Order: sequence, then C-alpha cells, then structure tokens
Amino acid sequence: MTTSSLAQIRIVLVEPAGALNVGSVARVMKNMGLADLVLVNPRCDRLGQEARLMAVRAADVLEAAQEVETLAEALHGCVKAIATSGRDRATFTTPIEMPCSALPWLLDAPSALIFGREDSGLTNAEMNYAQRLIQIPSTDAYPSLNLAQAVAICCYELSSSAIASRSSQAVALSTLSDSHLLPDSSSLHLVPLNDLEGYYQQLESLLLEIGYLYPTTAPSRMEKFRKLLNRAYPTNSEVAMLRGILRQMSWALKSRP
Repeated sequence: MTTSSLAQIRIVLVEPAGALNVGSVARVMKNMGLADLVLVNPRCDRLGQEARLMAVRAADVLEAAQEVETLAEALHGCVKAIATSGRDRATFTTPIEMPCSALPWLLDAPSALIFGREDSGLTNAEMNYAQRLIQIPSTDAYPSLNLAQAVAICCYELSSSAIASRSSQAVALSTLSDSHLLPDSSSLHLVPLNDLEGYYQQLESLLLEIGYLYPTTAPSRMEKFRKLLNRAYPTNSEVAMLRGILRQMSWALKSRP
C-alpha cells in the first residue's frame, strides 16, 4: 500500500493512561499505514512491556513516537487538525461531523487527528485547537468507545479514503492533459497551527492591554475568536497580515503621549 498521503497524518493522544491502549494504537496505526504518533503528557510507559505486548510487530511505531508536554507542541508543523469527541452534540457550537465525511480533509497536508483521555476525553480548550470535530456514531445504550477502538475506526477511514483518493486521481490523470485541471493544492498555503497559536497569543495580549479583555473573561472570549478563525482556514499571508496589524496597533499604543 502506498502511504504518501497517510505519512503526513499525525495521531495525537492527550494524556493516555493505559499502556495497553497505547500499544494497541501503535499496532492499528501500522496496520493502516500510519506511523506518526505523538503522546501529550502520557500517564504510562509507551516503551514498557504492556505496550510492547499489544503493539506486537509495531514496536517501531512506539519507539519512534514523540512525547511532548502540551497539545500546542504536538501540533507543531501541522496546518490541519481534527479533534474527536464522545460527548453529547448539544454541548457544542461547532458542528460535529461523521468520521467518513471529515477525515479525508486531512489527507492533502500535514495534519493531526487528536484523541482525548480514556476517562474524560478532551477539554473544550483542547478542542479549540482543531478546526473540525468528529464523533463516532454509537448506540445510546453504550456510547463510549475504548480509546484504541476509536483510533482503529478512524485509521481505517483514513486508509480507505487514501486508497479511494489514489484511485480517483489515477483515473483523472489518465484522462486530463492540462495541468491546470489537476486537483487544487490550496491547502498547502494554510498557516501552520503553531503560527496560528502565536497570533492568538499576540491578540490576547493586546486585547488585555487595551482593556477589551479581562483576565477572568479572556479564556471564554478567546474561545470565540478561535472558532471564528478556525472556520476561515486562514493562509500564511492572511495571518501575517493580521499579525502586522496587531504589531502596528501595539506600536501606536506605546507611541502615544
């Protein structure tokens, strides 16, 4: 199986507590052609006997996995991110999508798929790092999925989408002769999420300085700014323009008598 599009996708586990789960995730990732695993502040030993037992022949995925302290670090270099949720849809203002419809969006650029803790999932603040949210449909009688099972379902969807995409591109290439008719590559110009995070921090600092935000209300107000910009999918040049405006505003404030 060719894995060029899957090689750009990073599986991110936030504070995983079960070594068996982490080993199982590594195994299913290798089954489906993914290899980039990042653990955010893990609560277990990814290289211990339990994890290796479940990984079987995917010990190389465990050994190559990165461990970081924050979700922001885990997303460094990515331009797209989808977060997973097992909560009630009514608790979100951001639409929650089906994996089969949302996950193919990750295939054409450096991207991340974020999974939360086994017992409590992702916080609202952590979900705000992603542009889109998905939820795996399940019965009301027992809606909660095991972490490794959820990763397996999503990795299968990604692998299936990659195969379908390659097939459709092969057909297109065999019938099209004009390069301008090839699939659009605009996603390559999306701003890296770590640069976008820098803009949010710069914006929050300035808004606190001018009194638009207060320390007690800043998190909830910044959440709205994040959702607004996440819907826009800004490019490098657009975020550079926004940051230039903030720098000029900051300079103007400091230059006043």
